[in-house]
Amino acid sequence: MIIEDVQYNCNISDARDHGIFPMCTMVLKLRNLYKWEQGLEPWQEPEAADLLDWIEAKENYWKTIENEPYRHLGINGRKYLPDDSDQINAILRDKQLVYGAGYGRSMKAVFFLAERIEHRTVAGCPVLILGKERAKEMASPFAMAQDGVIFIRKESLRFFLWDHIQELRSSCRNSFRHALGIYGLLQDGQLDQQKFKDSLDTIVEGEMDLFIYHEVGELLQTTLDSSTLQTIIGRFPGSVYELVCRSIKDILADTHPGGLLAHVIREQRETSLSFYVGFLDGLRKELFPEIFAALQQFFKDGDWQGIEQARSVCRDNSLQYAEKIKVISNKIEHVSDEQVRDLFNRQIILPLGLDIPQ
Repeated sequence: MIIEDVQYNCNISDARDHGIFPMCTMVLKLRNLYKWEQGLEPWQEPEAADLLDWIEAKENYWKTIENEPYRHLGINGRKYLPDDSDQINAILRDKQLVYGAGYGRSMKAVFFLAERIEHRTVAGCPVLILGKERAKEMASPFAMAQDGVIFIRKESLRFFLWDHIQELRSSCRNSFRHALGIYGLLQDGQLDQQKFKDSLDTIVEGEMDLFIYHEVGELLQTTLDSSTLQTIIGRFPGSVYELVCRSIKDILADTHPGGLLAHVIREQRETSLSFYVGFLDGLRKELFPEIFAALQQFFKDGDWQGIEQARSVCRDNSLQYAEKIKVISNKIEHVSDEQVRDLFNRQIILPLGLDIPQ
């Protein structure tokens, strides 16, 4: 049966590549995978002993399948290759199911099977909104684009928003508090947990465009394309170079004239702007320093022009880095690893103010 076949391939992906995640991230993803398997809501926390026993059993199971090949998917008595998404989805259409297969961070294989809720067209791009998930692996990207189609997985998005708002609510980030205040979730300056539970699905619906338009920007921006990124990852998987390239690619998508921030500015979505800045972290935060001062000024005068100027400046800067990365990528097949590292360090890492990797 296709559900079992897809889940088996999800398990193999996790067995092979769970090590790409830092320990704290892996624990969070395993906890959410446990909740999904047990049918728990994002706010329902498992007993620690039950979770630890489940993780131990999961890791033991992974050892038994990590070298197994991916399974062909059985539908109506026939077998299909796991990467034959178009043909599989054509068969599943009447069942209101959607199958996805591709690669995520560090080229981890991503598979899923979920119920179709809605089909939209956004900025000329087909968008599938998915509901209950029948099969998933631990990365579970809640927004992804494949072959020109954008997938939004609402179950995974619910967990993302719940976890990140819980994590950041005490960080005193003005941007985050501003968004929570507009949604009426603050009580005496603190997050009202019950109101948050009651409002989670409202927030998911209200902020879905934030993630759709990021993927629109990914499809529209061509300066740092997937082939360039895959060339870097193929030579330096899991490295700081991959992380820098992915972060620049994300920022180019967000700042594209048809992407996330342009949509937020055009629609004057104050909560989405606040959440976007609140979610910026790591290298993306370093790549977009202009947005923080612009947001504080926006809180004072409500003038969207300052946000637009920050978007434009950041995009120009990111395009310069992207062009340099493309040049380096084109040289990869012709020079040594040491020469590539030297080029990347001098032209990208040092100008960004980052430490040269050892």
